[in-house]
Amino acid sequence: MDNKTIMNQSNIIDELRSELEGLSAVESLGLLAQRFPGKVVFSTALGQEDQVITHMVAKNNIPVNIFTLDTGRLFSETYDLLATTTTKYKLNIKTYFPDAEQVEKYVSEKGVNGFYNSVEDRKQCCFVRKVQPLKRALQGAQVWVTGLRSGQSGNRQHMHTLEWDEGNQVIKYQPILNWSFEEMINYLKENKVPYNSLHDKGFISIGCAPCTRAIMEGEDLRAGRWWWESSKKECGLHENHFQQKETEQKATA
Repeated sequence: MDNKTIMNQSNIIDELRSELEGLSAVESLGLLAQRFPGKVVFSTALGQEDQVITHMVAKNNIPVNIFTLDTGRLFSETYDLLATTTTKYKLNIKTYFPDAEQVEKYVSEKGVNGFYNSVEDRKQCCFVRKVQPLKRALQGAQVWVTGLRSGQSGNRQHMHTLEWDEGNQVIKYQPILNWSFEEMINYLKENKVPYNSLHDKGFISIGCAPCTRAIMEGEDLRAGRWWWESSKKECGLHENHFQQKETEQKATA
């Protein structure tokens, strides 16, 4: 990427940040939907943060397209919540699945639970089941809304509410990035938002069933994800932020 392109993207982001300054999450979502009609998408993994945003979108009739990724290894409780959510809010949440041939190839080469073998094999599984479907889901989008919170992990503390996602070539917006865990829980309770029943059993961050466990008191919020690893606890969906920083540093050096 050349310096001119980086500067242009930076100017767009700066302008949007200025427009969103002082606005609530709901107001900001509405403004982005107005600025980019039909081009704002929200990816939900049905986590508590995502349920907050789904409620905001549905309650305020914000024209944002919602989608989810079905890896084929989700908890039954997650599917139950998806059904409950679509019914309660009368939403069409589009589901994207991984490519069958890619999944078959992975299982044939690595085994049905090959993600336990190494960090590399686990990330390859995430790539096939999550990253590739996400690429398809984001095609044609200009703004990607996520439910990330900075308090979820150390990696996410360096993110901005609004930023450019280089890998997916979209503007990325995290409306509740700076919310505390308590703020999120209070919102769910006050608005009677449905959430995954596993959260009440110690499952704070919920992903695929074989890769998620309940956490113990005092453990990090992401400790239950890929607990057998000492990695950064990311699946690859949100790593483009760090790749972008490296790209910008190299281009401006």
